Amino acid sequence: MGNPSIYDQPHIKRHILSQYENYLRLFDCEIEREYVSTRFGKTHVLKLGKEDGKPLFIFHGANCVNPMTLSWFQELFHDYKIYAPDTIGHPGYSDETRVCPEDDSFALWVNDLLDHYAIQSCAFAGVSYGGGIVLRLAAFYPEKVSCAILVVPAGICAFSKWWTMKSMLLPFTLYQLNDSVKQIKAVTNAMSAGSMKDIDEDIIGTIFQHVTLEHRLPKLTKKEELQSYHAPTLVIAAMQDVFFPESKLFKKAAAIFGELLEWRAYNMGHFPSRHSLKEMNTDMRDFLLTHDY
Repeated sequence: MGNPSIYDQPHIKRHILSQYENYLRLFDCEIEREYVSTRFGKTHVLKLGKEDGKPLFIFHGANCVNPMTLSWFQELFHDYKIYAPDTIGHPGYSDETRVCPEDDSFALWVNDLLDHYAIQSCAFAGVSYGGGIVLRLAAFYPEKVSCAILVVPAGICAFSKWWTMKSMLLPFTLYQLNDSVKQIKAVTNAMSAGSMKDIDEDIIGTIFQHVTLEHRLPKLTKKEELQSYHAPTLVIAAMQDVFFPESKLFKKAAAIFGELLEWRAYNMGHFPSRHSLKEMNTDMRDFLLTHDY
């Protein structure tokens, strides 16, 4: 017997994949697609950017679709060869098998992808849950990471349950009960400090209502796990983040990474505004130019 689907109904999966395709049409570049076999199942990978550029792997956030957070890195597409996998077990084209985020499973999954592309080491970026995936790789295969960009990452500080409940629990619960536009707007406003794009709001509304959400986060990384990790690491925080508040994130990140840490914080929510995205891309490009040898 196979794994149960993460989608309520087959037509929900078709709708979300249609939203995925609509998002890709907004990208002003050629996109290749490939399915890669891994020990955890089939993984769909988007390949784009500069054909002969240095490789940059980008991992998306939980409970969303890959192009949504991949779009945050668009100004890097001109200079890097981008590999962006649909995280296995999350909405998208990869297999729906859920992978344990607390052990070495995601590190093994990423290593399978690197082996497929014959990449010994490269730069990595991860958003939220995707940042936690990069940290699992750093813990188990530190030699694979030449440098890392972690955007509002999981895996560093604990999920801010109080702030999240205060901002999101009531509208989220009401939305799941009655599918109200008003309630999903309250949820997405809390996630983005009022700046979420319409297409993101539509996709998140569908996923929150009709997909079995992944509630488990990548385990919190301990300094001892990174004893062999020597890659420069840029952590990007959001001052209005309902999940990983900037003050908590900085304190933990400084203790974990020490001199490896570069730190940026912007006045934005967990989802950035357009203005913040411009600043982020400038800082990310500068960081990669300095550290991606």
